[in-house]
Amino acid sequence: MLKIRKVAVDTFPENTAFMLRAANGYDAEQFQALRKIEVIHAQRQILATLAISDDTSIVGHGELGLGEQAFRRLGLPEGTEVSIAQATPPRSLEFVRRKIGGDELTEEEIGAIINDIAAYHYSPMEIAAFLVACAGFMTTHETLGLTRAMAQAGSKMNWQSQLVVDKHCIGGIPGNRTSMIVVPIVAAYGLTIPKTSSRAITSPSGTADTMEVLANVGLTSERLQQVVAAEKAVLAWGGSVNLSPADDVLISVERPLRIDTFEQMVASILSKKMAAGSTHLVIDIPVGPTAKVRTQSEALRLRKLFEYVAGKVGLTVDIVMTNGTQPIGRGIGPVLEARDVMAVLRNDPDAPADLRERALFLAGRVLDFDPALRGGSAYQKARDILTSGAALAKMESLIDAQGRQEAPVPLGAHSHDILSPCDGTISAIDCHQIARIARLAGAPMDKGAGIDLFHKIGATVKSGEPLYRIYAKSEAGLNFARELALESSGYDVQR
Repeated sequence: MLKIRKVAVDTFPENTAFMLRAANGYDAEQFQALRKIEVIHAQRQILATLAISDDTSIVGHGELGLGEQAFRRLGLPEGTEVSIAQATPPRSLEFVRRKIGGDELTEEEIGAIINDIAAYHYSPMEIAAFLVACAGFMTTHETLGLTRAMAQAGSKMNWQSQLVVDKHCIGGIPGNRTSMIVVPIVAAYGLTIPKTSSRAITSPSGTADTMEVLANVGLTSERLQQVVAAEKAVLAWGGSVNLSPADDVLISVERPLRIDTFEQMVASILSKKMAAGSTHLVIDIPVGPTAKVRTQSEALRLRKLFEYVAGKVGLTVDIVMTNGTQPIGRGIGPVLEARDVMAVLRNDPDAPADLRERALFLAGRVLDFDPALRGGSAYQKARDILTSGAALAKMESLIDAQGRQEAPVPLGAHSHDILSPCDGTISAIDCHQIARIARLAGAPMDKGAGIDLFHKIGATVKSGEPLYRIYAKSEAGLNFARELALESSGYDVQR
């Protein structure tokens, strides 16, 4: 028996346990065998990766240290006695091996894998093996099975309504923060829109990252339901309410690998919407030469996959293809995107017009789900709600309900302007490159990091005129981003 001790080490998403190398009754060979252990107390147990320490300040004799995730998930006070046992590999790993070999898995086999991932039985290496195998080959039936399994692995919201709407963009376009405008418009109209979002995978910010600049997004399930009951809406991080929890674990591995296939994207998005209790969903697919979806034929394939899976799981979807040739708005990164969103909601004269119009278009498509609205009137209704100030009032109320941030998040203290190499006209902007530069600057982890765009496609610029400004919290982050921008700014200026 060992007494548990909390070790202040963040090992997300993995459970990690720490034990002294000597004087606990195990020799080196046994430690090697116990690379993964089961921590047991009465009816509670977790699996954890074992790390060996020679430092008694980390873990003492007769103690088992637990990293922050493992300690929270075990849910017992420090000093509680636990036993450990060698963890047997999950049976579902055999299914992963078959998938690596090119087999098509059944829905039950995919379900077993997802349940084990959600229970933290897999190491990041094992999750990566599953993701890479799926990226190489995945059928529509497997995608459907993955969607259902991910939705069933966690909590599920039920709003007791036949019309619960939502809107989701597949991403790939920096600054495209339309959800934070659509949600208050739709809620001010009176439809229920419980918007839960993942954090950014490959982009400089996600909806949850940007909303966190303004309000708390890590709501409990109970608090989330209270906010929706009061406000008809929420803008929260889905990971805090255990909606499709396997998805957040998968995302933590997908992010560094930069894996984002159509099949995994469909399963991720639709499983979250099913778990959130949505019945009707608008999906925005931006199409452009440097977007996630680069051609109309790719967009059509993705649309059909969304429609197939959504139809099988009982979701009504409206899939729209939008212009993805350049970033939307001016700010790239949480603080700068939040600035743009609030400017649109306040009807500021200098608010980004493209962000405003994209948000109104999508809000209109969401409002179209309401049979009480006359055909063709939804866009005008959305516009009226925005211009009247009702959307801003709803957003301010939503921020207060979720918990307003006490102090404003500052922009990064370090900045650098990227200049035009010549006189000319901007003919193209590389969305992917702009996103990479912003991420190297520190976004979205450093919320004040990112890029402020000064010009868009079609603008005429002079040699030496700033195209955009990079912000970073640290000099190192700024240098990383600046070096990449000097290799390729992401802007094509034609003389």
